[in-house]
Amino acid sequence: MKIFKGPVITCDATDTVYQYLVEKNGTIEFTGDSLPEQYRGEPVTDLGEKALIPAFTDSHLHFTSYSLFSSTLDVRDAKNFSDLSDILKRYINDTGCKIVFGFGLSAHSLEEKRMITRKELDGIEKKRPVILVKYDGHAGVANTAMLNLLPAGIKDLRGYHPETGQFFQEAFYKAVDFASSKVSPVVLLKHMLTAVDKIAEKGIGLVHSAEGVGFPLDLDVDLVRFMAGGLANPFLFRVFFQTMDIQKVLKRKLPRIGGCFATALDGCFGSLDAALNQPYENDPGNYGVLVYEDKTLLDFVQKAHDKGLQVQMHAIGDRAFDQATRIFETVLKHNFREDHRHSIIHAFMATPKGLDICARYRIGIAAQPSLLHLNLEPLSYLQEILGKRTLGMSPFRTMLDMGIHISGGSDAPVTLPDPILGIHCACNHFNESESVSVMEAIRMFTWETAWSGFDDKARGSLEPGKKADMVVLNKNPLDLKKEALSGLKVESLYLGGNPYKKEQGLGNLLWKALFNRRR
Repeated sequence: MKIFKGPVITCDATDTVYQYLVEKNGTIEFTGDSLPEQYRGEPVTDLGEKALIPAFTDSHLHFTSYSLFSSTLDVRDAKNFSDLSDILKRYINDTGCKIVFGFGLSAHSLEEKRMITRKELDGIEKKRPVILVKYDGHAGVANTAMLNLLPAGIKDLRGYHPETGQFFQEAFYKAVDFASSKVSPVVLLKHMLTAVDKIAEKGIGLVHSAEGVGFPLDLDVDLVRFMAGGLANPFLFRVFFQTMDIQKVLKRKLPRIGGCFATALDGCFGSLDAALNQPYENDPGNYGVLVYEDKTLLDFVQKAHDKGLQVQMHAIGDRAFDQATRIFETVLKHNFREDHRHSIIHAFMATPKGLDICARYRIGIAAQPSLLHLNLEPLSYLQEILGKRTLGMSPFRTMLDMGIHISGGSDAPVTLPDPILGIHCACNHFNESESVSVMEAIRMFTWETAWSGFDDKARGSLEPGKKADMVVLNKNPLDLKKEALSGLKVESLYLGGNPYKKEQGLGNLLWKALFNRRR
């Protein structure tokens, strides 16, 4: 039994803040302002200026990609090509790796203000295959050694540019698929264990992971599920399979389908291929790329919905957002299901008409507030390509006022899984009129994600009968000015009432996973 003396920020339906919480056998047994007689005399943890809140959640990340890239080469901090060269050479020298995976390349943070090219990469590393993925996870660049390894079919896909070594759209997805296939399952599992610890350090106990990057036989989907069954801590995964092949999902008895990659309706701002209703300010003939025709998309969503699956789709530009809401509305009119909890990922350029559909049909938004303050894609760049439309991006205040569910995530590895940063950014929107309150932002990263994954009856708020998944913060966020929220720190994470324990060994994971599988 554990007893905490407040403040206890419950995130319940009325956002109640209590003085006491009692945990017993992994479940919350009591919350209130005075401790009942039967608990008196038991040890009490006095929080003082600290606060107890529900464990954080992340409503959209790419766990396998994050695991791989966070354990390999991170080039986000490179200031210029010379700096990038030093980082790359040092990594190769330290690891002796045969294939180089890098993440975080951005033309906006480099002094050269452009992507490095194939020939320039060859000048840094000629023998080993190298692929560097952009910060947005939608484009990349490879050296000649990597290009020579790629299957011939990639050369026929949209977005393949052998002269520069750069990849976009379908060619990028296939190139990343191929490169990822070179990582052994054992190495990947080790990276995954490290990644879980890193995520837990940020107070996260539940993630919605978009998988299906393209490992052979969809290895990443099955490996995440296998690993989740062997974790020593009750850290939870809800897997969204990024495929339009519904049979793959049904075969695995998964209740969710969608995400990015195969279910991305458009590209991104960094590559100027997010689908827009009006052209880019700096490229008047460019409206971006809408990946699917309505007929193809409608057929997929209707079949998935009719099979009882929960559907997620990536939509960044307003044209893609309108397509997603238009398709969801058509599907729900044809076969209405009250509690479907379908959602749209990103929704950066949500339109009034599309938001009205979301409100009427309870279509959720899986948002990433930290992207509003991303130095790899700064506001100045967004204003350059979108002009005045930038002010309407990620309209969180408007969405909440319309009663739309917004769940908070990171899109890792695009931004790091850090709910405190997400809360800070949601409360400090660059368009002040679209900022939310501190409590609303906390709910985005707790109860709302639990709701969006059908976990709200057991998690997401601190209420009697629910799992004791909790975080102790170093300060009470409700007492802070919104500008100071980024200074919050996670002091401890409790899952099922027990403190999270780091550094589980691979052998222990395999034993537990196999035992649970047999059972």
